Amino acid sequence: MIKRIFNAWLIAIFTTFTVAASAAEPSTPIKVACVGDSITFGGGASDKSSYPNQLGIALGDKWTVENFGVGGATLLKNGDNPYWNLARYTAAQKYQPNVVIIKLGTNDSKPWNWEFKDDFITDYVELIKNFKNLDSKPTVWIAYPVPAYSSAWGISGEVITYEIIPMIDEIAKQANVNVIDLYSALSGKNELFPDGIHPEANGKRLIGKTIARAIKDN
Repeated sequence: MIKRIFNAWLIAIFTTFTVAASAAEPSTPIKVACVGDSITFGGGASDKSSYPNQLGIALGDKWTVENFGVGGATLLKNGDNPYWNLARYTAAQKYQPNVVIIKLGTNDSKPWNWEFKDDFITDYVELIKNFKNLDSKPTVWIAYPVPAYSSAWGISGEVITYEIIPMIDEIAKQANVNVIDLYSALSGKNELFPDGIHPEANGKRLIGKTIARAIKDN
Protein backbone atom coordinates (compact mmCIF):
# COMPACT_ATOMS: atom_id res chain seq x y z
CA MET A 1 0.00 0.00 0.00
CA ILE A 2 2.78 2.41 0.97
CA LYS A 3 4.68 1.47 -2.19
CA ARG A 4 1.63 2.25 -4.35
CA ILE A 5 1.17 5.65 -2.68
CA PHE A 6 4.85 6.42 -3.16
CA ASN A 7 4.72 5.43 -6.85
CA ALA A 8 1.61 7.56 -7.39
CA TRP A 9 3.36 10.47 -5.73
CA LEU A 10 6.39 10.08 -8.01
CA ILE A 11 4.15 9.97 -11.10
CA ALA A 12 2.34 13.12 -9.99
CA ILE A 13 5.61 14.97 -9.40
CA PHE A 14 7.01 13.85 -12.78
CA THR A 15 3.83 14.88 -14.61
CA THR A 16 3.81 18.30 -12.95
CA PHE A 17 7.47 18.85 -13.84
CA THR A 18 6.93 17.80 -17.46
CA VAL A 19 3.92 20.08 -17.92
CA ALA A 20 5.76 23.01 -16.33
CA ALA A 21 8.81 22.45 -18.52
CA SER A 22 6.66 22.28 -21.64
CA ALA A 23 4.86 25.48 -20.70
CA ALA A 24 8.19 27.25 -20.23
CA GLU A 25 9.28 26.44 -23.77
CA PRO A 26 8.21 28.92 -26.46
CA SER A 27 5.41 27.54 -28.61
CA THR A 28 6.78 29.31 -31.68
CA PRO A 29 10.36 30.03 -32.72
CA ILE A 30 11.95 33.36 -31.78
CA LYS A 31 12.08 35.48 -34.94
CA VAL A 32 15.33 37.28 -35.72
CA ALA A 33 15.66 39.95 -38.44
CA CYS A 34 19.15 40.66 -39.75
CA VAL A 35 19.28 44.21 -41.15
CA GLY A 36 22.35 45.34 -43.05
CA ASP A 37 24.32 45.71 -46.25
CA SER A 38 26.11 43.24 -48.56
CA ILE A 39 28.03 41.73 -45.65
CA THR A 40 24.66 40.71 -44.21
CA PHE A 41 23.12 39.81 -47.57
CA GLY A 42 25.99 37.60 -48.71
CA GLY A 43 24.54 35.64 -51.61
CA GLY A 44 20.99 36.02 -50.32
CA ALA A 45 18.64 33.47 -48.79
CA SER A 46 20.15 30.66 -50.88
CA ASP A 47 23.67 31.40 -49.58
CA LYS A 48 24.20 28.80 -46.88
CA SER A 49 27.40 30.53 -45.77
CA SER A 50 25.75 33.94 -45.24
CA TYR A 51 26.03 35.19 -41.69
CA PRO A 52 22.23 35.08 -41.10
CA ASN A 53 22.21 31.40 -42.12
CA GLN A 54 25.22 30.73 -39.90
CA LEU A 55 23.52 32.61 -37.07
CA GLY A 56 20.46 30.39 -37.43
CA ILE A 57 22.64 27.28 -37.19
CA ALA A 58 24.43 28.63 -34.11
CA LEU A 59 21.18 29.58 -32.34
CA GLY A 60 19.37 26.30 -32.98
CA ASP A 61 15.86 25.26 -33.95
CA LYS A 62 14.06 27.41 -31.37
CA TRP A 63 15.02 30.43 -33.45
CA THR A 64 14.22 31.43 -37.03
CA VAL A 65 16.51 33.93 -38.74
CA GLU A 66 15.64 36.00 -41.81
CA ASN A 67 18.08 37.91 -44.01
CA PHE A 68 17.06 41.51 -44.74
CA GLY A 69 20.44 42.69 -45.99
CA VAL A 70 20.84 44.75 -49.16
CA GLY A 71 24.09 45.30 -51.02
CA GLY A 72 25.36 48.87 -50.83
CA ALA A 73 22.84 49.96 -48.20
CA THR A 74 23.59 52.98 -46.04
CA LEU A 75 22.28 53.93 -42.63
CA LEU A 76 22.31 57.59 -43.60
CA LYS A 77 19.08 58.84 -45.13
CA ASN A 78 21.16 61.09 -47.37
CA GLY A 79 23.48 58.27 -48.41
CA ASP A 80 23.63 56.95 -51.96
CA ASN A 81 21.49 53.89 -51.13
CA PRO A 82 19.51 54.53 -47.92
CA TYR A 83 18.19 51.41 -46.22
CA TRP A 84 15.16 53.52 -45.34
CA ASN A 85 14.02 53.58 -48.98
CA LEU A 86 14.44 49.87 -49.70
CA ALA A 87 11.76 47.18 -49.93
CA ARG A 88 13.71 44.98 -47.51
CA TYR A 89 13.27 47.61 -44.78
CA THR A 90 9.51 47.42 -45.22
CA ALA A 91 9.72 43.62 -45.28
CA ALA A 92 11.77 43.57 -42.07
CA GLN A 93 9.07 45.58 -40.30
CA LYS A 94 6.26 43.41 -41.63
CA TYR A 95 8.14 40.35 -40.39
CA GLN A 96 7.36 41.51 -36.81
CA PRO A 97 10.62 40.14 -35.38
CA ASN A 98 11.34 39.42 -31.75
CA VAL A 99 15.01 40.32 -32.19
CA VAL A 100 16.61 42.77 -34.65
CA ILE A 101 20.31 42.82 -35.51
CA ILE A 102 21.39 46.02 -37.28
CA LYS A 103 24.79 46.00 -38.96
CA LEU A 104 25.19 49.14 -41.03
CA GLY A 105 27.90 51.76 -41.43
CA THR A 106 30.41 50.28 -43.86
CA ASN A 107 28.96 52.02 -46.92
CA ASP A 108 28.38 55.21 -44.94
CA SER A 109 32.17 55.53 -44.65
CA LYS A 110 32.47 56.37 -48.36
CA PRO A 111 33.48 60.04 -48.69
CA TRP A 112 30.39 61.10 -50.65
CA ASN A 113 28.17 59.54 -47.97
CA TRP A 114 30.22 60.64 -44.97
CA GLU A 115 29.62 64.26 -45.99
CA PHE A 116 26.40 63.77 -44.02
CA LYS A 117 28.08 62.32 -40.94
CA ASP A 118 26.37 64.86 -38.69
CA ASP A 119 23.13 62.96 -39.32
CA PHE A 120 24.53 59.51 -38.52
CA ILE A 121 23.60 59.40 -34.83
CA THR A 122 20.15 60.93 -35.34
CA ASP A 123 19.31 58.63 -38.26
CA TYR A 124 20.53 55.52 -36.42
CA VAL A 125 18.59 56.31 -33.24
CA GLU A 126 15.46 56.85 -35.32
CA LEU A 127 15.90 53.52 -37.11
CA ILE A 128 16.25 51.73 -33.77
CA LYS A 129 13.13 53.43 -32.42
CA ASN A 130 11.15 52.45 -35.52
CA PHE A 131 11.96 48.80 -34.92
CA LYS A 132 11.38 49.03 -31.16
CA ASN A 133 7.92 50.48 -31.81
CA LEU A 134 6.74 47.50 -33.86
CA ASP A 135 3.84 45.52 -32.40
CA SER A 136 6.24 42.65 -31.70
CA LYS A 137 8.35 44.97 -29.46
CA PRO A 138 11.66 43.41 -30.48
CA THR A 139 14.96 43.56 -28.67
CA VAL A 140 17.33 45.53 -30.89
CA TRP A 141 21.07 44.91 -31.11
CA ILE A 142 23.47 47.07 -33.10
CA ALA A 143 26.79 45.78 -34.40
CA TYR A 144 30.07 47.48 -35.14
CA PRO A 145 31.07 47.20 -38.79
CA VAL A 146 33.78 44.64 -39.46
CA PRO A 147 37.25 46.03 -40.26
CA ALA A 148 37.91 47.25 -43.79
CA TYR A 149 41.17 45.82 -45.14
CA SER A 150 41.07 47.82 -48.37
CA SER A 151 39.62 51.06 -49.73
CA ALA A 152 37.63 49.27 -52.43
CA TRP A 153 34.38 50.97 -53.47
CA GLY A 154 35.51 54.07 -51.58
CA ILE A 155 35.08 52.45 -48.17
CA SER A 156 37.27 54.03 -45.50
CA GLY A 157 38.72 51.86 -42.77
CA GLU A 158 39.85 54.96 -40.88
CA VAL A 159 36.34 56.42 -40.82
CA ILE A 160 34.96 53.10 -39.59
CA THR A 161 37.58 52.76 -36.85
CA TYR A 162 37.90 56.32 -35.58
CA GLU A 163 34.50 57.87 -36.29
CA ILE A 164 31.71 55.36 -36.89
CA ILE A 165 32.52 52.98 -34.03
CA PRO A 166 32.67 55.77 -31.40
CA MET A 167 29.38 57.10 -32.78
CA ILE A 168 27.81 53.66 -32.44
CA ASP A 169 28.81 53.65 -28.76
CA GLU A 170 26.98 56.96 -28.34
CA ILE A 171 23.98 55.64 -30.29
CA ALA A 172 23.79 52.60 -28.00
CA LYS A 173 23.64 54.90 -24.96
CA GLN A 174 20.99 57.16 -26.45
CA ALA A 175 18.80 54.32 -27.70
CA ASN A 176 19.44 52.00 -24.73
CA VAL A 177 20.57 49.03 -26.81
CA ASN A 178 23.50 46.64 -26.62
CA VAL A 179 26.42 46.56 -29.04
CA ILE A 180 27.89 43.47 -30.68
CA ASP A 181 31.62 43.94 -31.29
CA LEU A 182 32.19 42.40 -34.70
CA TYR A 183 35.14 44.71 -35.26
CA SER A 184 37.30 43.05 -32.60
CA ALA A 185 36.07 39.59 -33.59
CA LEU A 186 37.36 40.07 -37.15
CA SER A 187 40.40 42.25 -36.42
CA GLY A 188 43.72 40.82 -37.57
CA LYS A 189 41.94 38.33 -39.81
CA ASN A 190 42.47 39.92 -43.21
CA GLU A 191 42.87 36.45 -44.72
CA LEU A 192 39.10 36.03 -44.25
CA PHE A 193 38.45 39.01 -46.57
CA PRO A 194 39.48 38.12 -50.15
CA ASP A 195 38.58 41.58 -51.50
CA GLY A 196 39.43 43.40 -48.29
CA ILE A 197 35.78 44.22 -47.51
CA HIS A 198 33.56 41.14 -47.74
CA PRO A 199 34.23 38.09 -45.56
CA GLU A 200 34.42 34.63 -47.08
CA ALA A 201 32.63 31.59 -45.64
CA ASN A 202 34.78 31.26 -42.51
CA GLY A 203 34.47 34.97 -41.82
CA LYS A 204 30.70 34.87 -42.16
CA ARG A 205 30.58 31.85 -39.88
CA LEU A 206 32.58 33.79 -37.27
CA ILE A 207 30.15 36.71 -37.54
CA GLY A 208 27.21 34.36 -37.01
CA LYS A 209 28.81 32.70 -34.00
CA THR A 210 29.80 36.04 -32.44
CA ILE A 211 26.26 37.37 -32.72
CA ALA A 212 24.75 34.13 -31.42
CA ARG A 213 27.05 34.20 -28.39
CA ALA A 214 26.07 37.79 -27.60
CA ILE A 215 22.36 37.05 -27.84
CA LYS A 216 22.52 33.87 -25.78
CA ASP A 217 24.71 35.42 -23.07
CA ASN A 218 22.36 38.36 -22.55
